Amino acid sequence: MDKSEKRNVQIVLNAFDALFNRRDYATAERFWSPSYILHSAHIPPGRGGLFNLIKAMPDTLHYEHHVAAASGDFTILQGRFSGLGQRAVWVVGDIVRMEDGMLAEHWDVIQDEATREQSRSGLPMFGEKFPD
Repeated sequence: MDKSEKRNVQIVLNAFDALFNRRDYATAERFWSPSYILHSAHIPPGRGGLFNLIKAMPDTLHYEHHVAAASGDFTILQGRFSGLGQRAVWVVGDIVRMEDGMLAEHWDVIQDEATREQSRSGLPMFGEKFPD
């Protein structure tokens, strides 16, 4: 990764931490573009749709990332969302397009995390070991 790609990865990681873990909406607004475009089946459109969804989530919501990569203006993360108040933790692939140092556009792929018993490969979907 070049210097600007590394910077973009750090911005996206800081943005995710501010919104999903710290629930610091004022800081998060500095990361997400006011004209944020969201390609998601699970989230209403725009920055407001995303922020309102997170405001409605349980306080136990937590995001952790495992893999981060960048190519040009695009940053790709593999992460885990836990504490959703649902039966399964989500493993998510996020693709973020950056513009002028802000998160401008987003795509995601969301899947329930497989247990050891559910994993046909015998490998965890996230990290090096299955969750306890």
